[in-house]
Amino acid sequence: MAVYKRSYTSYSGALTPPRTRFLVLPRYSYERLFKSRFLVGFLVACLFFPLGCIGYIYLVNNLTIFQSMGIPTPGFLKIDGKFFLVFMNFQGALAYVLTALIGPNLIAPDLANNALPTYFSRPFSRTEYVIGKISVLFILLSIITWVPGMLLFGVQASQAGWDWSVANWYILRGILLGHITWILLLSLISVAMSAWVKWKVVAGALILGIFGIGAGLAQIINSILRTDYGSMIDISRIMYTIWSDQFGIETSTGLEAFEAWIGFAAVCIVCLLMLERKIRPKEIVR
Repeated sequence: MAVYKRSYTSYSGALTPPRTRFLVLPRYSYERLFKSRFLVGFLVACLFFPLGCIGYIYLVNNLTIFQSMGIPTPGFLKIDGKFFLVFMNFQGALAYVLTALIGPNLIAPDLANNALPTYFSRPFSRTEYVIGKISVLFILLSIITWVPGMLLFGVQASQAGWDWSVANWYILRGILLGHITWILLLSLISVAMSAWVKWKVVAGALILGIFGIGAGLAQIINSILRTDYGSMIDISRIMYTIWSDQFGIETSTGLEAFEAWIGFAAVCIVCLLMLERKIRPKEIVR
């Protein structure tokens, strides 16, 4: 049938608001991800440690149990910045593993199937596409990091009272800022690796190996040049320095807080440049 004989009409259904249009991507991504029983089980397992921390907080704030049994109160039982730093390290490691499981599935399938022109032929920008893919990880990682961290702070505040909350407000700031920077870094690294490596297994291996590679190179640079500035490419040291600074804890990483922030910003910029190179509405094949 000739084109002019067809009656074409524009779409008359509901439109997604421009501000929340990027949330279309995580909505359909979660529908696919949660079909995996292993992933759902891993997410549930990630919440066991916060539950144990809640029990520990209750025990520390109810030391009358020891006194009633005639047992001296242990001096190491206290809730402070070191306790929350341990919590962040443990949950951060779980977030790292979860990123390696989910990250390779974010952009690689779209590139492998040449789906980017389909995305960008609609009112959907590259920025919205990247934010939508990052939000898939950001929401999931938040569930196992800063959300239970704030819950722990709230439980401790309810047990210890208002005076403890006022004196330790910086802990709440450290939980939020520390976890959000970690999630942002993991998300950018994962989507960058997923964009450049179309094989999911290889992309997952790179996400897991990039931390080890950076630590090895940092050690080589520090040994040869007899300096500590090589640690600025060691992502693990960068994040541990930032976290420790937020809780007012001294570290032996060899980095100052501002140096760690510079290293963090450099990694994020490199990942964004990698995404800018690959996320395009067209691809030139030679």
